Amino acid sequence: MKKFLLLAIGLAFFSMSADAVYKQGYYDKMDGKKKEALKAAAKECVQRHTTLVYTDLPNYWQYSDVYPDLYNGSKRWWDMYSDNIYLIRSGQTARSSFSANKMQREHSVPKSWWKKNGDVEYTPAYSDMWNLYPSDGPANQAKLNYPLGLCKSTTFNNGVSKVGPAQTGYGGGSGNVFEPADEYKGDFARSFFYMAMVYDDLPWVVNYMYRQNTWPTLQPWAYEMLLQWSRADKVSQKEIDRNDAVEKSQGNRNPFVDFPELAEYIWGTRTNETFYIKDQGGSVTPPITGDPVINRPVNGSALDLGEAAVGHTVVMPLEIDGSNLTSALTVRIQGADRGMFYIPVNSIPASDINSSELYLLQVEYRPTSVGEHTATLRLYDGGLPLSQDVAVTLQGQAFEVPSLSTLTATAATDISDESYQANWEESPDVIDYYVVTRVRYTSDGPQASKLTSDFNYVLVEDRDPEVAESYTVQASRLGILSEPSNSIQVGAGQGSVGTISAQPFTIGNIDGGFVVMLDEEQTGLRVFDLTGRIVLERESVHGGEVILLPAGIYIVTTDQSGTPVKLIVE
Repeated sequence: MKKFLLLAIGLAFFSMSADAVYKQGYYDKMDGKKKEALKAAAKECVQRHTTLVYTDLPNYWQYSDVYPDLYNGSKRWWDMYSDNIYLIRSGQTARSSFSANKMQREHSVPKSWWKKNGDVEYTPAYSDMWNLYPSDGPANQAKLNYPLGLCKSTTFNNGVSKVGPAQTGYGGGSGNVFEPADEYKGDFARSFFYMAMVYDDLPWVVNYMYRQNTWPTLQPWAYEMLLQWSRADKVSQKEIDRNDAVEKSQGNRNPFVDFPELAEYIWGTRTNETFYIKDQGGSVTPPITGDPVINRPVNGSALDLGEAAVGHTVVMPLEIDGSNLTSALTVRIQGADRGMFYIPVNSIPASDINSSELYLLQVEYRPTSVGEHTATLRLYDGGLPLSQDVAVTLQGQAFEVPSLSTLTATAATDISDESYQANWEESPDVIDYYVVTRVRYTSDGPQASKLTSDFNYVLVEDRDPEVAESYTVQASRLGILSEPSNSIQVGAGQGSVGTISAQPFTIGNIDGGFVVMLDEEQTGLRVFDLTGRIVLERESVHGGEVILLPAGIYIVTTDQSGTPVKLIVE
C-alpha cells in the first residue's frame, strides 16, 4: 500500500483514472488458459511494443513517473529508490531536469543478467519502460546488479532502499541483495513478473532469479518471494496510472497491474484454476502471514489400501490439511513398488491446501503381481522447509483374481406391506460380502438399485405393496463379482412369491446406464442411438449385468428379445 495520497486532478501530463482501462479485446487470448499456457498467451498479448531510445526515457517518464501533486509549484520525480526530492523546475525539460538532479535510468532487472557477447542493447528489454525507472544516483550505485531479496543486515540504507547480505533462503546464491521499501515491493514484483513473461527467451547469463525456459522462468525461491510481496503490497493508483501512461508511450500494458491475481494463476495459489477475464476484479489472495505447515498427514504415518486382485484397482483418499503454503505442493510416489500405486496429480495448488476444507488425494492401488507391496508418498515444496517434508507409507496386499461360484437365490420371507427378507444360499467360497440387485417394476419402467449384506439374507424395508419387484444376488471378493443368481419375484400384494421362470429381456434404469434383467443368458446385445448407429455390442449378456452409457436416448435389443427396449440415460 502506498503512503502517498493522490489528490490533485486535472494535470494534463498524468492520467488519474480510478481503474485500469485497456482496449476491448486486448487480453482475449488469455481467456480460458491456465498456468504456462496462460503465461504464453499473456506474452502474446503484450510483447509487441515500440522500442524506445534509452536516452530519451526521461521525456516519457515525465508522464508516467512524477507525482500528481505539485511540490512548491513544481513537478516532482517519483523515485522508488529514495525519498530525496528531485524537481522539474520551471523552464526545464524532462531531460535537463534529469541531468541537473544527477538522476539515473535504472534497470530493475539488471541488464548484465542478459549480456551476450558483451552487448546488452540488442534486446528491447534494454529500454522497456516496464523494467526501467528514474533513480537516485547513490541508491543505484549501491544496488549494482544484486537480485531482489530480504537483507539480514545492511551495507547501504537510505530509508527506502536497502543493500546487504541476504537472509537465508533469499538471493539465489548472491551474497548481497537489494531490498526495496515495503510500499514498493509489489511494484517491483509486478515488473519482475512482466520481465519473466515477455523476455523468457533471453539468455539469462546470471541465474539468481531467472532461468531460460518458457515456464516458470523465475526461480522457485524468487517467484515465491515476489508473490508474497505482490500480495502484501496491492496494486496502487500510482501503478494504475503508470500503466495507462506507459501504454501511450510504448504501446503495451503490464497485465500484472491490470489483473492483480494473474501471477497467482501462473506461479501461485491458483495454478489449478482457469483464468477468465470476467472473473477478475473480485477478492485477491491475502498475504501469507505464518510459516508454511502440513498438519495432516503426519510424517511417518501409513495409508493401508487393503487387499486387491491382480489387475484390479482399490482407491482410498488421503486427507491433506495445511496452511500458509506459498506455492504448489509437490506429491511423488517413490520406492521399489511405486508402480503398484497411482495418484492423479503430482502437484496440488496452495489454495487447495490452505483452504478450510480437507483436500482428498485419491490414492490408487493397482497391483500387477501377487504379494505385499509398499511405497512412499512424499509431499514437499509449497514453501515448506526441507525439514518439514512429509513421507507416508503406502501399503497393500494383492491376490490372484478369485473364481466365484454362481449363487442360488431362494424365496423371500416375512413379506408385509412395508418390507420383506430377500434370501439366498451361502457361497461356498471365501468372499467379502453379497450384492443384491433389486428391480421394481413401476409404471415408469423397471427401476434398479443395489443392497449389500454380510449374511445370506437382507431386509428390504421400503416395499410398495402395489409394485411388483424381483431380486438377484452376487458374491463379491476383492471387488470381483460372481455371475448373477436366478431371479426371485415378489409380486404386488402378499400372495405372489416364487422363482421367475424364463423372465423376458427387460432393463432397469440406473444412474448413467442400465441393468439387464433376465434369467437365462441371451446373445447379441446391441445398443443403438437415435440415428441407428450401434454404440455398444456384446456377444452375450447375463441378468444383473450393469452397462454404463453417456447421457442420451437409446434402443436396446438382443437376439432373443422380441421387442426393442427404449432407454433414456440422464
